[in-house]
Amino acid sequence: MLRFLSISRLAVIDRLELEFAPGLNVLTGETGAGKSILVGAVGLLVGGRASADLVRTGEETAAVQAIFETPDGREMIVRREVSSQGRSRAFVDGALVTGAALRDAAGALVDLHGQHEHQLLLDPSTHLDVLDEFAALTPERAAVADAFRQWQQLREERQRLATSEQQKASRVEFLTFQLAEIDRVRPQAGEDEELAATRQVLANADRLQRLCGEAYTALYEGDEAALGTLGVVWKKVGELATVDARFAPYLDARDALKSQLEDLAFFLRSYAVDIDASPARLQEIEDRLASLERLKKKHGPTLADVLTRAGELRAELCTLEHATERAAEVEAELAAARRGYLSVAGDLSSRRKAAAKEFCCALEKSLADLAMARTRCEVRFADGDDEARWTERGLDIAEFHISPNPGEEVRPLARVASGGELSRIMLALKTLATTDAPGKTLIFDEVDAGIGGAVADVVGTRLQRLARRYQVLCITHLPQIAAHGTSHYRIEKSVRGGRTVTEVAALNGVDRETEIARMIGGADVSAAVRASAREMLNFRLKAEATSSREAASSRESASSRESASAIERSSVRSVASGFSRKDRDGETKGKHKAKGKSETR
Repeated sequence: MLRFLSISRLAVIDRLELEFAPGLNVLTGETGAGKSILVGAVGLLVGGRASADLVRTGEETAAVQAIFETPDGREMIVRREVSSQGRSRAFVDGALVTGAALRDAAGALVDLHGQHEHQLLLDPSTHLDVLDEFAALTPERAAVADAFRQWQQLREERQRLATSEQQKASRVEFLTFQLAEIDRVRPQAGEDEELAATRQVLANADRLQRLCGEAYTALYEGDEAALGTLGVVWKKVGELATVDARFAPYLDARDALKSQLEDLAFFLRSYAVDIDASPARLQEIEDRLASLERLKKKHGPTLADVLTRAGELRAELCTLEHATERAAEVEAELAAARRGYLSVAGDLSSRRKAAAKEFCCALEKSLADLAMARTRCEVRFADGDDEARWTERGLDIAEFHISPNPGEEVRPLARVASGGELSRIMLALKTLATTDAPGKTLIFDEVDAGIGGAVADVVGTRLQRLARRYQVLCITHLPQIAAHGTSHYRIEKSVRGGRTVTEVAALNGVDRETEIARMIGGADVSAAVRASAREMLNFRLKAEATSSREAASSRESASSRESASAIERSSVRSVASGFSRKDRDGETKGKHKAKGKSETR
């Protein structure tokens, strides 16, 4: 559920903050006041495309932030920033996340329904998804997708194995040449780094030998060698310790220090002797490094890449050399994978066709409530025997056909649905959804496109009913829909100081009545128009109260029947919870705050 929305420097909005309530939240205002920008802002929060055009002129960044209440009651803070260069950053609970992670986190909490989604409904390729969502076939679809991927992988492997013998021989020759090129050099892991270090030593052999000799002499052999001098020092310190015990601890390190210095002296002498300063050894290392560099340039860029490439060459050669044996294995595995795919895909297809009848009945009933009482619906499936058309979605290609007018045959949805009918069909489909969690936020923009009058009133009733399970945000120009809102916000523009300012206000009482009247009769609100607005609001309140009582009565009746049935079966299961449920509509009451200002460019 969307609890709070903050928008800064986005398009025409300078700053805007809104607190939303459960139930049906309606947003009204004149065309161009900025209502759809709110939808676009929420779209950014669920992973929508960001561009520099969204940033208000003269600003560096635009920001949208929201507080959501998750189904488990936890608060989640989502933020999206867009720079004037078009770069975008997303945050969830303060942590920087990727676009995919943003879509996963916030997309599960919000559904956007605008003109784009309406147009998608005209694409038959989306109809199968709608049917599967209605029938809750997600697990079956996942199984089909897995089986299809396994089958496809084996088909691709068979295709690779089916390469002609001439191509195979040519490939073997090429791979053998490349592998021999690497094997001749016989590179070892990390060899280039070790050789580079050795080359560094040999290139400075004379200097290293000189320094070692000088250090050895100063430490061990010279007239004033450090070890000899230290012997005198320790003797003096020993005499001091016999007089003052505070010198005694320093004598403890004497033997260790002497041993370390002697070890260093011996290492200096042996190091100088062991250095191979011959030009031949240096040239040998240079030649070896050159060979390794050629391999790295061709198969690298690193020596590790060269060794990896050698392994790949050997593996492919082995595959080609045993292609005949593997081809027989793949054919057997492919046949089994095909049977497995057909089994799960066939089961999914049967479930879809069984669900299609229930889907059409439910859709027709839902459309009847939306003033499309005699609409007939069918889901038509294309023949699934063509293997070329099988996909990870299964064997089926489905398309919705409807007939909104009695006596007319059903036709593809894209060919017969008007704009108003399409809006109602989308609303009806959302009402039928079974997989969305209660409390999810549904946002409807242009749900009133192409409708009016009595149809608008039934759409408002349906939105109100939908708001018992979900939080609904609806942008509308129709008073019949706006009157059904449990919370009402007005968005309007005015000019101050030579700039246009957008303000958002939560409406109650007389203010809401005035806004409904404006939507009915325009800017000049007469007493008759105001009376019509008052009547519309009062009728909505009475209808909502009646509907709430009926819903509560239905729940109590169902709980009573469940209790009686449990007693007859001598069950110990408690049904007290059936009587303790609160009317959801009673929870929609509360204070609604809204404030905000924005300036157009």
